[in-house]
Amino acid sequence: MINISGRSSVEPFHAMDVLAAATKRKREGHPVISMAVGQPAHGAPAAVLAAARSGLANAAIGYTDALGTSDLRQSIAGHYADRYGLTIHPDRIAITTGSSAGFNLAFLALFDSGDRVVITRPGYPAYRNILQALGLVPVEIAVSEETQFTLTPSLLEEAAVRHGTIAGVLLASPANPTGTVTGRAALTDLVAYCETNGITFISDEIYHGLSYSGGETSALSLTDKAVIVNSFSKYYCMTGWRIGWMVLPEQAIRPVERLAQSLYISPPELSQIAACAAFGATDELEAIKRGYEANRALLMKRLPEIGFSIASPMDGAFYAYADASRFTNDSMEFARTMLTQIDVAATPGRDFDPVEGHRTIRFSYAGSYQEMEEAVDRISDWLAT
Repeated sequence: MINISGRSSVEPFHAMDVLAAATKRKREGHPVISMAVGQPAHGAPAAVLAAARSGLANAAIGYTDALGTSDLRQSIAGHYADRYGLTIHPDRIAITTGSSAGFNLAFLALFDSGDRVVITRPGYPAYRNILQALGLVPVEIAVSEETQFTLTPSLLEEAAVRHGTIAGVLLASPANPTGTVTGRAALTDLVAYCETNGITFISDEIYHGLSYSGGETSALSLTDKAVIVNSFSKYYCMTGWRIGWMVLPEQAIRPVERLAQSLYISPPELSQIAACAAFGATDELEAIKRGYEANRALLMKRLPEIGFSIASPMDGAFYAYADASRFTNDSMEFARTMLTQIDVAATPGRDFDPVEGHRTIRFSYAGSYQEMEEAVDRISDWLAT
C-alpha cells in the first residue's frame, strides 16, 4: 500500500489517451487516421537529420550546460534577429526539454504555491494540469467571438474582482485549440495592463511560423519583461526530439538555471546539435506549411458541409475546433465511438474546455492531404448512416 499525492489527481490529457488508443488499434491492423494530437506527419527536415548524423559520428554525446549549448542559444538569438528584427542576448535564452519543461520551469521560478495564473478557456489542457500539480491556481477565463477568442484587460479586471489578486497570465498565439492569432494591438494592450498591475506575462509562441491570415507578434517586441516559451516541435517538425527554449528577463535567468540543474540536468545534446540546423531549413518547412494550408482549406469547407460548425478561428496552428452539438452532447463518447467504428481519431473538447467542451471536437490537420480527405469522407459516411 502506498500513498498517492493529491497533486497527481489532475485530469487526464485526453489527447494522449486518444493517441494511445489509436496506436493500439494501429498495432492490431486497423487503418487508423489520427487527427488527435498536434504532431506534424512530416519528420524533421533533411538538414536537421544530417546534423544529427554528424553529431553522432563526431561528438561524445553527454551533458551540456543546464541552459543549453552556446551554439544553439546563439542560433536562436540569430533567429530573433532574422525573423523579428530583435536583438536578444544569448544569455537570456534557456534551452529546455521541449516546451513542457519550459512551462514547469516558468511556473516554479515565477510563482509561489497558491498564486493565481490566468489561462484561456478553451485552452491547452497541460497548462491547467501542470499549474494544479504544482500547487498553483489556474483561473480559466472563457474567450469567445466577442473577445476575438483572446484575453483582454477588461477580462483580467473581472477575474481579479471575482477570484482575487492575479499573479500571472499565460497566453498562446497562435492558440491551441482555437487557432487564434492575437493581433499586435490586442497583445500590446494586454502586455501593458500586466506590466502596470505587476502581473507576470508568459507568452506561448510554440505555433509561431504557422499563421495563415496575418503576421505574428512576439511579446519580446513589446517588452523585455515577458517570459517566452517556444519549441522546435511544431513548425520545425521535431516533436520526438524533445527540444524547446525560453527567453527570459535577466532577473529570471539564474532562478531558472538553478531549477533546471536539478530537475533536468541538461537538455539532450544530440537534439541541440540537430536543432541548430533547423533555422536553415526554411524552404522545406514552408513547403510543409503549404500542405497545412491546403488541409485547412479542405476542413473549412467540408466540416460545415457534414454538420460541424467551426467554433473558433482557424487563423494559426493546425487545428479545427468544431461544434459537434448537432451530433452529440458527450464529446468523450463521440470521440471513442468514432475511433472504434471508423478508425478516425480526434480529441474531445473536454480536454480544452471543462465547461463547454462536451459539445466540441478538435481535429488536427497536421497529416497529409490524402489522410484528411479520407478521414472526412469516413466521418461523412458514418454520420449519414
